[in-house]
Amino acid sequence: MPEPKLAGIDTVILCGGLGTRLREVAKNLPKPMVDINGQPFLDLIIRDASEFGLQKFILCAGYKSEVIGDYYKQKNDRLEYVLSEEDAPLGTGGAIVKARRLIASKIFLVLNGDSICRIDLKQFLAFHLEKKAQVSIALTSVDDPQDYGSVSLNENHAIMGFNEKASVPPGAGWVNAGIYIFNREALNAFPQGKNLSLEYDVFPSFVGEGLYGYASAARLFDIGTPQRLDILKEYFITKEKDET
Repeated sequence: MPEPKLAGIDTVILCGGLGTRLREVAKNLPKPMVDINGQPFLDLIIRDASEFGLQKFILCAGYKSEVIGDYYKQKNDRLEYVLSEEDAPLGTGGAIVKARRLIASKIFLVLNGDSICRIDLKQFLAFHLEKKAQVSIALTSVDDPQDYGSVSLNENHAIMGFNEKASVPPGAGWVNAGIYIFNREALNAFPQGKNLSLEYDVFPSFVGEGLYGYASAARLFDIGTPQRLDILKEYFITKEKDET
């Protein structure tokens, strides 16, 4: 079987977060534009994805979308950036629905704009195709899933359900890594409504309908709090030293 190629697959990045817990650090920037050692966090997400051959990035932006739009208009690289602006908060699922007209590929990747998990995207795509999935969610293991909520899988890696943060038992478990693959036709089965959450509205509606979980050992980082932001900065400082 030939190795699946990510070139030609569109990437949607969810950039609409307000970042209320980061206001002192973000200084009125949208959360994905928070500085990480001299560059926007969003640049790190895009750089990682582009190393796998992805070239077109659809940026779903809400709060201060003009900051994101102006920055990427000035980018002078081989990548294509398309802005999908939200006039009002649409939720993570609603943002994808709004961006639908900009998505040209039959399969597309979705990345959270406030977290990073450095999985092998080629292997993730191969998994999605092998399972003949409608939607695939990248998963990673954390010591305390009570911070995130956890995901239940069967032996075939089909997702059987989601556990809310408050109901997750202590101990290691699989959590959503913020990376997804959708068949474009899956958009037709999204629940109705303008404000849709992937986690609470969309994904539960696909349980038993082609929803699979790709288990990875990659470490999950997010920038949801100043403390987690500092952990991410330290990680990239160490990584860059190791690569020089």
